[in-house]
Amino acid sequence: MSLRDKIEKGKFLITAELGPPQSANPDVIRKKADHFRKGVDAVNITDNQTAIVRMSSIASAKICLDQGLEPVVQMTCRDRNRLAIQSDLLGAAALGIENILCLTGDHMCFGNHPEARGVFDMDSIQLIATARNMTEGFFLSGEPMKTPPRLFIGAAANPCGEPLEMRIIRLEKKIKSGAQFIQTQPVFDLESFDHWLRAVRKRGLDKKTAILAGVMPVKSVKALEYMKMEVPGTKIADQMFQRMKKAKDPKEEGVQMAADIIRELRYREGMAGIHLMPLLWESITLHVLEKADLL
Repeated sequence: MSLRDKIEKGKFLITAELGPPQSANPDVIRKKADHFRKGVDAVNITDNQTAIVRMSSIASAKICLDQGLEPVVQMTCRDRNRLAIQSDLLGAAALGIENILCLTGDHMCFGNHPEARGVFDMDSIQLIATARNMTEGFFLSGEPMKTPPRLFIGAAANPCGEPLEMRIIRLEKKIKSGAQFIQTQPVFDLESFDHWLRAVRKRGLDKKTAILAGVMPVKSVKALEYMKMEVPGTKIADQMFQRMKKAKDPKEEGVQMAADIIRELRYREGMAGIHLMPLLWESITLHVLEKADLL
């Protein structure tokens, strides 16, 4: 059963994130795939995450597909103009890859090629609309195509960004443009997330798309501090810092904190699933899900 079918049937979803290697070695992808096969409905393949050069997300997704994993290709606007974006969407569909996550993309200044020129021919909302138009059989030029791609379109949301009203408006635009599922940035503050989720439910947006809450296991206090200081729109509850500072085994505490957040989020009204973001720590995936009673 595909990700699309599971969402339509109301199954509680578990997706996760896989970072391709900074090399041409396909065995890295195959090895990482083993960490997801038993407990995850689909796996996101990042697209030059944090503007660092990695193996193509589409090529990596095809390797995952061959390994029996359903991939979600992340596609950013940073590196492609509208011709390249449409070409890549057709190519992914031709390889049997239907799920895409439409992102604007991390700025080049965060990566290992800060002198690179960003493209940004369109933003994530326009990318969503482009993908929807293509599934309906039309290029951005308005010309019809003979064989449209069958795409299942996703988008991202930041539940803790300010101001809240603008975040909700932007989410609503993504849904109106064609986003069929939403994966949020990682949740470290349940109070802030609940505030956002209430606003989402008030607008009825949870009835129009499937919302998956992001959960990120962290290894140390330093990792939490980095998220708070360097990742815009991230809020971290004080108790997270306190738990990590007191932990005898910070990595295991990070796993337990992620599992606790999943348990809290799982039964929230309006939640369709969890998106686990192990940030190049894919080996911990099944351990987190086991702690959260999701295996």
